[in-house]
Amino acid sequence: MPFPSLVIYVLAALAEIAGCFAFWAWLRLGYSALWLIPGVASLAAFAYFLTLVDAAAAGRAYAAYGGIYIVMSLIWLWRAEGIAPDRWDIAGGAICLLGAGVILLGPRAV
Repeated sequence: MPFPSLVIYVLAALAEIAGCFAFWAWLRLGYSALWLIPGVASLAAFAYFLTLVDAAAAGRAYAAYGGIYIVMSLIWLWRAEGIAPDRWDIAGGAICLLGAGVILLGPRAV
């Protein structure tokens, strides 16, 4: 995966997680509905970032993104929510990251 694509995927994941967390905070944690304003903006940024990935097919870009998203979600769990990922979280994240690499770097028939 080219470095710029990795940066874009990480930015997209952070935007998606932050946007979804804003809804979680509103509905599950009782935070103000004003959290939805940056949440919606963050979700729009997420969608925009994914359009910047250099991929021939949107579905392939989204599928590969899934592995990055899962790992970033575990980092969010640890850093933002204060819950350390356990060995099963880490193993699952590694498997998903490997899958993303296969999708992105696998040879393609032209």
